[in-house]
Amino acid sequence: MSQMIRINTAALWLLAAAFMLCAGCDEIPDSLRDRIDGAEAPHVRVYAADQRTTYAAARAAVDELGFRFVKGGPATGELEALSALAPGDNQGSTQQFSLKATFSPTPDGGTEASLWLKEVVEADSANRQGFATESPLRDTPLYETFFRAIQQGIDGKK
Repeated sequence: MSQMIRINTAALWLLAAAFMLCAGCDEIPDSLRDRIDGAEAPHVRVYAADQRTTYAAARAAVDELGFRFVKGGPATGELEALSALAPGDNQGSTQQFSLKATFSPTPDGGTEASLWLKEVVEADSANRQGFATESPLRDTPLYETFFRAIQQGIDGKK
């Protein structure tokens, strides 16, 4: 009987430790959680236009903003583009921005556009090409600029 109590006590301590470990997961700072999850929440806008019209306006907005189309299409509802390479903050480094947008139909016939922007920095582009880091852009006016350009493209087609 004494041995049974020791086993149950050990099991209870393990269970309590597991609960405490899991309870602490909510206390992880958001910045660390973003790095662990690897998923940044998109900026979202809904347009009162069908998916093809919204995609066409987004494709024109990409060109207008000086990005180069990489891949995607209206049938897949995805669009990816890159800005031109620019000198980085440090000598010998380069920087560019990547844009990824998805387009989904809404029940009322409109389109939901989700947008992710990232900064891509290559610290030593002369000696270590291909070793770049990506960082999500959170608070940049480029989100609103892109969404406004889409709306202007849609309004121009009406």
